[in-house]
Amino acid sequence: ERYTSLPGYGGCGTFVISYHLYDGVQGPEHIRPGKRFSGTRRTAYLPDNAEGREVLELLKKAWDARLIFTVGHTSEQTNTVVWNDIHHKTQTHGKPYGYPDPTYLKRVKQELAAKGITTTF
Repeated sequence: ERYTSLPGYGGCGTFVISYHLYDGVQGPEHIRPGKRFSGTRRTAYLPDNAEGREVLELLKKAWDARLIFTVGHTSEQTNTVVWNDIHHKTQTHGKPYGYPDPTYLKRVKQELAAKGITTTF
């Protein structure tokens, strides 16, 4: 889905990524196998430019590898879906979760590479 430009990325559109993760039961790879967990909905934004498209493709690979989220806890909830150390911009404007952030795309590519997700040509 595409929207207007993000701050710092004038002249290009915006990719809107919607994640919908449902409640479920933790598998053997989680912290409490067999226990229920609560899902989440998250929205993230990327600029529709060459580097943003590269990051989008890398995020798709990370999603397919089940690396974007994990089951963990927050200050309010236990056994819930949480981000898995791959930062996303969840607001279009303002710090710390929005734009402008001139180093975000480079940083997220480094986070993805640390999990084995890289661009292959």
